[in-house]
Amino acid sequence: MNIIDDLKLQYKAGGIVIKLIFWNAGLFIIPWLVFTLLSFVGLNIDYMQFVSLSSNPENLVWKPWSLFTYAFFHAGIMHILFNLIVLNFAGRLFMTYFTGKQLLGLYLLSAIFAGIVYVLVFYVLNISAPIVGASAAIMAILVATATYHPLMELRLFIIGNVKLWHVTAFIIIVDLMQLRSENMGGHISHLAGAFFGFIFIKLLQNGTDLSKIVTAVLDFFVNIFRKKEGTPFKKVHKNYSKPIGKPTSKIITKDKSQQQIDEILDKISQSGYDSLTKEEKEFLFKVGK
Repeated sequence: MNIIDDLKLQYKAGGIVIKLIFWNAGLFIIPWLVFTLLSFVGLNIDYMQFVSLSSNPENLVWKPWSLFTYAFFHAGIMHILFNLIVLNFAGRLFMTYFTGKQLLGLYLLSAIFAGIVYVLVFYVLNISAPIVGASAAIMAILVATATYHPLMELRLFIIGNVKLWHVTAFIIIVDLMQLRSENMGGHISHLAGAFFGFIFIKLLQNGTDLSKIVTAVLDFFVNIFRKKEGTPFKKVHKNYSKPIGKPTSKIITKDKSQQQIDEILDKISQSGYDSLTKEEKEFLFKVGK
């Protein structure tokens, strides 16, 4: 398989954490390549102004989508690299206890909440500045996990064993200390995301799953664009001349293939994608086509 096929397979086999990493990386690389090429022919377009969140509430009138698109775009290579590392770390911890739908719901809702807080604070302070980055949503995921299981043991390089709440508390303290820095808007959104992650878990423990809001909205749009199964012209008939043994053999074949897929996915979840053999990767790729 080539690199493109390998990436496609990793995306299909990976969970929501991998998909979020791919989405963030793709929305950083592809627009940058496209608009860099356009600049060579004299078309200089600042595409970030269409996806970034402005602190001016009036701008939400003409770009309301920026309340969540800002959480998928980044200002530079170091910005996105650091965020994706933390997203992978926090997302995998979160998925130890919760579902992919809950993680996606938390990511989107916390981004919207942190964006609203950012706009309100900067509007009150009469500061005009745009913001981009997934930091607030990632912070929500980390704090949510720490709220649910604060005593989870982590083994960090050089430092050794620490509790999850120690790491989370340290990051929050750093954000509080840098509130008056040049990136004040970023730190405000981080703290807002952290607060939302805490509230998300507390509500979940009381029986209210906020992620269901996102799931319901996404399902609504998926159902709109999904092609209806079957048409009025579909004919249903029985063919009594067909041998009885063939359907049985097809079911057996399908079960064997599914069993092999399940075994490979279990192997990925336990040891990672890189632990697969070349034959297993090719088998998954063929099945996914």
